[in-house]
Amino acid sequence: MIAYLNGKLSYKSPAMVHLDVQGVGYEVQISLNTYSRIQGLDSCKLLTYLHIKEDAHTLYGFFDDAERQIFLLLIGVSGIGANTARMMLSSLQPEDIQRAIAMENAKMLESIKGIGAKTAQRVILELKDKIKKQKDIGHQISVPVNNTMQEDALNALVTLGIARNVAEQAINKVLKAEPQLQDLEGLIKKSLKSL
Repeated sequence: MIAYLNGKLSYKSPAMVHLDVQGVGYEVQISLNTYSRIQGLDSCKLLTYLHIKEDAHTLYGFFDDAERQIFLLLIGVSGIGANTARMMLSSLQPEDIQRAIAMENAKMLESIKGIGAKTAQRVILELKDKIKKQKDIGHQISVPVNNTMQEDALNALVTLGIARNVAEQAINKVLKAEPQLQDLEGLIKKSLKSL
């Protein structure tokens, strides 16, 4: 119904913004991911999704289409509502959620507040094929030969004090350059060098 809003940010908080579009103020619910992208802006364009329930019409806003697409996939899963999907996008980057689903990493999804083991498994079961089929998302996901090796390397880098998302990017960069790499110690060292 409303594809996007483009206007001045008259109010910003980590969960909601008021967007003034030619004198009309729209209250738009956002994730922390979107908030981090618009924090320093005075005006912006937000892609939107209008969620209609019996008692409320709620606008959800997204900085880019990748986040909106994963949001739409998530709310299509039984048991995942719009607020839960927003919580997931506030806890993890959209590409991290996509990677967790593609690699069947239920533990990563369970780390999100409100997502239990059954819900994480249901998300993976219902979305794994859709995530892999989406052309625009699929090229961002690299599924390594050995998931355990990647997880072990990630845990090691996080233990060393490197931010999780930075560590994941470094590991993915190394695995993309050397997909046949099977040495955990080598993966950790090369990831550290690429930081």
